[in-house]
Amino acid sequence: MAEPVFDLAIIGGGINGCGIARDAAGRGLKVVLVEERDLGAATSSASTKLIHGGLRYLEHYDFRLVHEALAEREVLLHAAPHIIWPLRFVLPHHSGLRPWPIVRLGLFAYDHLSLGRTLPGTRSIDLATDPVGVGLKKSYRRAFEFSDCAVDDARLVVLCARDAADRGADIRPRTRCIAARREDDIWRLTLHNSRDATQYETVTARALVNAAGPWVADVLTGVAGLTAPVKVRLVKGSHIVVDRLFAHDRAYLFQNADGRVCFAIPYQKDFTLIGTTDEDFTGDPATVAIDESETDYLLSAVGEYLERPLSRAMIRWTYAGVRPLHDNGSKAAQEATRDYLLTLDAPKGAAPVLSVFGGKVTTHRRLAEHALQRLAAIFPDMQPAWTAHAALPGGDVPGAFDEWADGMAARHAFLGRERALRLCRAYGTRIAALLNGITDAAGLGRDFGSGLTEHEVDYLVANEWAASADDILWRRTKLGLRLSPDEVAGLERHLATVPA
Repeated sequence: MAEPVFDLAIIGGGINGCGIARDAAGRGLKVVLVEERDLGAATSSASTKLIHGGLRYLEHYDFRLVHEALAEREVLLHAAPHIIWPLRFVLPHHSGLRPWPIVRLGLFAYDHLSLGRTLPGTRSIDLATDPVGVGLKKSYRRAFEFSDCAVDDARLVVLCARDAADRGADIRPRTRCIAARREDDIWRLTLHNSRDATQYETVTARALVNAAGPWVADVLTGVAGLTAPVKVRLVKGSHIVVDRLFAHDRAYLFQNADGRVCFAIPYQKDFTLIGTTDEDFTGDPATVAIDESETDYLLSAVGEYLERPLSRAMIRWTYAGVRPLHDNGSKAAQEATRDYLLTLDAPKGAAPVLSVFGGKVTTHRRLAEHALQRLAAIFPDMQPAWTAHAALPGGDVPGAFDEWADGMAARHAFLGRERALRLCRAYGTRIAALLNGITDAAGLGRDFGSGLTEHEVDYLVANEWAASADDILWRRTKLGLRLSPDEVAGLERHLATVPA
């Protein structure tokens, strides 16, 4: 059998790899993407779940990154209004911060670095009279409120992959590239399917993209046999999810005495997401987890602002990820740049490899455009950039999302309002493909708990590369926060019967 020949082979199924695959497939390139685990299983599903400009980056005078991120916030909000939505943030002010006028000036700059913004600008708040002051210590009297966006990060990864596949890309999760070798003007990759210990395959590609995240240097040195061109700084970020802290829908940005910040964000209706930490990391990114000192730090940092203290008993979930940052020599982990760096190794007559260092969920689309610009000489017939005005799967919602979702919930009353709104938020206009003509609850099959049905599970396996309970409960949905151990076991038994 002849080996499959691709234009572009991508190693890494996180947000950057899937974003590049989407862009490249839409430009007419023949693409294969391999990911050792599930799509978005590492750093890309361990973010703070925000699409934001990065207000704190202004302190480091990183105006280019903030401007690009704010511009991308607008692009992504229009491309995927089902999984990205506006969120207002409250920044309490106190004597330990910069003077009130200086903070206001910074927020003024933040508002205006995004040309053509559609989100509301900054306003001042009297915490003694505004509902957002309820639950905060009475010593906090003044605050600012500004705009950014929340995102379902893991679904963003999957939707980029889905769009890439719909445009012809070959997306292969649970497939490890165990070797990549240059043979003149092609790369020859040896792939291993982790679900079948005996299944190996060789594919060839004209160019290689290394988007392996925390493993980017390992892929270069261990898989491709090359030398890493820059130093990678691995920075661990951990989060906790607690019972809901506030009755309203606003988030908080708390500034801490050590110069770091913590977010407290409404999450999945009944919870509050708190994070993140910034710690240098030297272990195995595949086994990263929050430690006791990080838990103490997050509880203390947010608790410093609250009337009622936080306790470990309130924690319902924890997660951690490792950011693969370009090491720019910063002394502290939180000061390391969040900007991305693309390096191209393209000796004359040899197949090129482009490696991705750093990056943010917010700027993944621009990163993909820049990556393909770097490869333009290899693919002179590549079509122009196209993603700036294209919806992601399910994102072509007519009009305002909330109004559309209310209409869909009324039209599909058999789902129940809560489940209908969850499905609208997860799948957008692809809820029609998900339901596929089903008109009553019986057609959805077994309910595994909290409205997760057999029909939805089977759809995720067939259309979104889900294979395990974790894939479904913690990445495709967040229903892992709600299902009991017995319900999870029932889901696992069902998945064992579903063809891969």
